Amino acid sequence: LAKHPEIKALMKPDYNLIWVVVLMVLAQLTAFYLVKDLDWKWVVFWAYVFGSCISHSMTLAIHEISHNSAFGNSKAMWNRWFGIFANLPLGLPYSISFKRYHMDHHRYLGGDGIDVDIPTNFEGWFFCTRFRKFIWIVLQPFFYAIRPLCINPKPITRLEIINLLAQLAFDVVIYYLWGVKSIFYMLAGSVLGLGLHPISGHFIAEHYMFLKGHETYSYYGPLNLLTFNVGYHNEHHDFPNIPGKSLPLVKKIAAEYYDNLPQYNSWIKVLYDFVMDDTISPYSRMKRQLKGEVKQD
Repeated sequence: LAKHPEIKALMKPDYNLIWVVVLMVLAQLTAFYLVKDLDWKWVVFWAYVFGSCISHSMTLAIHEISHNSAFGNSKAMWNRWFGIFANLPLGLPYSISFKRYHMDHHRYLGGDGIDVDIPTNFEGWFFCTRFRKFIWIVLQPFFYAIRPLCINPKPITRLEIINLLAQLAFDVVIYYLWGVKSIFYMLAGSVLGLGLHPISGHFIAEHYMFLKGHETYSYYGPLNLLTFNVGYHNEHHDFPNIPGKSLPLVKKIAAEYYDNLPQYNSWIKVLYDFVMDDTISPYSRMKRQLKGEVKQD
């Protein structure tokens, strides 16, 4: 910032995010209706080909909303309510809890017992062969769901209860209107999209140390168009209050800080290399022993 104070001008809400999220919710509602009478094989097909992409993209919209990118820091609660709305087509309550744990990830990156993005010791010990690492990728949604309960459980908040009740009510309405195939499409799309899927390469690309000494990596490939530029990950951790839409401008303005860092152009290759490289496993993360006072959401 001392060298490029113009970056401060990018620290403002991205109001276009609101309309993009609304359109994504409407797209999924349309899909719920269209799949209700299809054969099961086509329900599964569209859940993976279309629903998974929208669902994973929506989790990254929720990531943007968790940083107050939709309405700005001055309207934090508006962002929380909007996150609950964005959560609806995923089928499972996620938004409020994600925000609480994700802020810890930014404050205490790699913090042992705090940053739940770090795999557990069991994951590192068990998923150590090529086949087991492949299974670990398939089961990533499961591990991301239970890991906080194992590493850093937090008391349930009022907003989390509201998130849960709103989600249950939405799921019941969808089942009542359009039946079990629509519910299956919704849940399968979320699970498949966060598991063995090209977009899921970002989970590994962001912080797994393929090169020792480099714990955060950016990705500059085309899937950023579907993921609110989450691939610009060094830029995001440097400036978490800048919306994803503006992160390419950060890289352009401060090119001398980013252009020479290790980077990716393919998340599919990241997944392949993770499975096939015997020196890489869920243990390949920087872990820190935190000192001093720790403040969590």
